[in-house]
Amino acid sequence: MNRKVDAVTVEIVGNLLLSIAEEMGIAIIKSAYSTNIKERRDISTAVFDPEGNMVAQAEHVPMHLGSLLSIIKEVYKKYPIEEIKAGDMFIGNDPYNGGGTHLPDITIVAPVFEKQKLVGWVANLAHHSDVGGKVPGSTSGDAVSIYQEGIKIPISRVCQNDRVNEEVLDFIMANSRIPKERYGDLNAQIAANRVGMRRLLEAYEVYGDLLIDSMYELQDYAERRLRAGIAKLSDGDYEFADYMDDAGAASPDPIKICVKISIRGDAMDLDFAGTHEQVEGPINVTYNGLLATVFYALKSLIDPGIPSNAGIYRAFNIIVKPGLIINAQNPAPVGARIDTCMRVADVIFGAMAPAVPDRAIAGCNSSCTTAVFSGTNPNEKDHFYIYLETIAGGAGATKQGDGLNGVQVHMTNTSNLPIEALEMEFPLVLVRQYSLIPDSGGAGEYRGGQGICREFEARFDNINFTGLGDRQLFAPWGLNGGENGSGGAYYLKRTDGTTERLPSKCSEIVINAGDRITIKTPGAGGYGEAKNRKPEAILTDVIENKVSIERAFQLYGLKIEKIGNEYRIAE
Repeated sequence: MNRKVDAVTVEIVGNLLLSIAEEMGIAIIKSAYSTNIKERRDISTAVFDPEGNMVAQAEHVPMHLGSLLSIIKEVYKKYPIEEIKAGDMFIGNDPYNGGGTHLPDITIVAPVFEKQKLVGWVANLAHHSDVGGKVPGSTSGDAVSIYQEGIKIPISRVCQNDRVNEEVLDFIMANSRIPKERYGDLNAQIAANRVGMRRLLEAYEVYGDLLIDSMYELQDYAERRLRAGIAKLSDGDYEFADYMDDAGAASPDPIKICVKISIRGDAMDLDFAGTHEQVEGPINVTYNGLLATVFYALKSLIDPGIPSNAGIYRAFNIIVKPGLIINAQNPAPVGARIDTCMRVADVIFGAMAPAVPDRAIAGCNSSCTTAVFSGTNPNEKDHFYIYLETIAGGAGATKQGDGLNGVQVHMTNTSNLPIEALEMEFPLVLVRQYSLIPDSGGAGEYRGGQGICREFEARFDNINFTGLGDRQLFAPWGLNGGENGSGGAYYLKRTDGTTERLPSKCSEIVINAGDRITIKTPGAGGYGEAKNRKPEAILTDVIENKVSIERAFQLYGLKIEKIGNEYRIAE
């Protein structure tokens, strides 16, 4: 295609499109009903060219890229272009027939027309805290089929002539335990698309067809830039393997995730041969989820400044046979697919460490450690509550410094839910502890980040708890001689004083008033040998309660003594 568009215009338009996506995200967050969106910001927004290729994605949740990648192309499969009109919007969530990655992520897309000319699309995705299924929260640790995970929404027209099809919303609400919340969040998504539509039309009024030409050129630029980054790396084959703890109740065996990355010139192949077959458990991943993970990992490792658009996919090739856990086939359950994608990111980072030593990072907590509490307040029995939280952990250390403490990593980027908002909106539980875990970061010249301990106490009887985590058996690995970080855990302490360690994927655990659930998230691996860490840095770790006095001596060989309230290095 012969395009008459200069580099300066492309750069300006690229930033303009990104600002549109970001404004859409703000619109959802400011108008949503659920805490999962308005507080935790579990959403993503994007702008697409007329053919349905992504040209700008706001920096929200990398995992959501898997749901945004192909939904517009799925719309085109069902609705011929001549049947798509101004004022239409389309909705879907099906991982196998609608471009999604798991059912709680509902995507709504809208075409943008200037008169009869299609100038692009806008889209947003929001994680809904319940879309039906076997358990509240719609992800069960013992699910063996996607049909146990909630309602599947085929690609459907949710708006026509700029009017909402309330029957579609009614259908979704009828399949959720908290329909009022669904209605509020879905309308927030529709409103956000309207913001994006207005802004994209305003951009077209300024740039005309140069806007569309710039969309295509942005994708070419992203491909060229990633290929240039690959070409700077040493040709060769790079391999790494890691393991998932288990797949839930149906499959307790370790599950291997491995990759062989071949670099030749400016081309890269990622071969996942040897990875475990799909399982009867909720940790399967569809191909779109795998593609999103590779996108994230290569952009992070090779050139973080590359614009996030569809051109990136042209610069690498994925080799993965159908039926693997990372290319699952219908009807495999996929509710907790993000933990597997985390491990895919880890193995890509591990494999690429020798090729990009300045950007290499040790193993992270790499688990979207989830807690779901559900039930009713006896004083308001007509109100059913579902509180969903994903709790952060440690980030891996690097050649440049210590890993971050208590952060989300890789494929997720959600905020924590403040305790004040939690206890106000969800009267089921009280938070008794929220702290970083001493000694959870792996030792090294640079220390791994710390995990988090969060303890909840039930206020009433008959509250259901679901926990979905990983990295509880296979700890985050250290790099270049660094030590492993600690793993995570779920614990249940009853009022009679008994304590039980729960499985990493557990569902429908009934707790009563006074019972406590303690969640410990994984730390992260250290970088470099512990003997090279500066004594002053170890002393600071002890003062800040990141490392205990005992572990400072065991791991680093440094004696630290406490005199009164002061710590010092022993003579």
